[in-house]
Amino acid sequence: MSGINIKDIRPVKESSQKEMIWSLEKILETDIKLFSQKFNDKNKEAFYLELSTLLVAGLDIKSALELIEEEQLKKEHESIIKEIKENLINGDSLWEAMQKSSHFTPYEYFSVQIGEETGKLDIVLNQLYQYFNTKLKQRRQFVSALSYPVIILITSIGAVSFMLLFIVPMFSDVFKRFGGELPYLTRIIIKISLMIQSNFIFFFVLAGVVALYLYLNRDEIWMKKYAAKLIWYIPVVGKIVYSIQLARFCSSMSLLLSSKVPIIRSINLISQMVTFYPIQTTLEEMAKDVMNGESLHVGMSKHKIYSKRMVSLIKVGEEVNRLDTFFEKLSKQFGTDAEHQTSLLNTFLEPAMIIFLGLVVGFILLAMYLPMFEISTSIGG
Repeated sequence: MSGINIKDIRPVKESSQKEMIWSLEKILETDIKLFSQKFNDKNKEAFYLELSTLLVAGLDIKSALELIEEEQLKKEHESIIKEIKENLINGDSLWEAMQKSSHFTPYEYFSVQIGEETGKLDIVLNQLYQYFNTKLKQRRQFVSALSYPVIILITSIGAVSFMLLFIVPMFSDVFKRFGGELPYLTRIIIKISLMIQSNFIFFFVLAGVVALYLYLNRDEIWMKKYAAKLIWYIPVVGKIVYSIQLARFCSSMSLLLSSKVPIIRSINLISQMVTFYPIQTTLEEMAKDVMNGESLHVGMSKHKIYSKRMVSLIKVGEEVNRLDTFFEKLSKQFGTDAEHQTSLLNTFLEPAMIIFLGLVVGFILLAMYLPMFEISTSIGG
């Protein structure tokens, strides 16, 4: 619990009742927070939009930050804006004040620095707003596309598990009373049911251990590498994830290059915020290639994640000295492609999951009713 500061709790002397009362009041007045409210992408989107709008309206940075601070509903967000404002009053520039806060990435405060140095701070802030707006939009689309199929999948697993753990054993007991040899399908389902019953706790614990192990190692290089490969081989989903990540990369490059940031510095800044392994591993090599005198498109052509079409467009952008424009167009194209793939996912995945659930449940029911058909046939005969 981060709200209680041990230094605020004074030693309580038995002979001093006033000190005891004061200490208790101090504890009761302290905010006890179980979960820290982070300054997430949604908060940053609103922050950059409001700040850029207020600056365009003619307010100075200090007055704009004061207005934004008053609008905050959460104390932690209010303290973040207040910290930036106080650093600004103490003589720091906006990017230095943001740098001293742990809630902004190098990509963000170096972009703001460039905006301040070039006199285009409002434009840079608006571009940062557009970046986070697009990022959130893509995330919402992806989540909305997968939410319903995931619910169906969880329901399917629950329904099949319930049938194998409870319904099949009931039929199995009935079949034992009648005797005789059961059909092949029925024997298979009964064996699966017995295996799950006897090893249910083991499978449950094993799944929990594997999930915990993967979560604790999520930042390891080998984990990022194999996760990226696994994502790529998932139909439709892999293309969506890769399109979204490439759109963010192109959007970041467009933002920095349009602010007149050198290519090498732009790549280094983006490498500090990109977490997607296939792109992250290419940035350092691309920066070295550019430092050695090679063109950006030549460095990109060495990596499979960048398509030939993308490399060709970047080559044209370098030749006409309009790289920022071409990266912006590529970002929009990748974003459009991600939206199209998401719509396909919504169209085909949901009915496919429902059909799969129907087939599995139908297979189990068929296996359970086959012996009853044979019994009724033999009785009728």
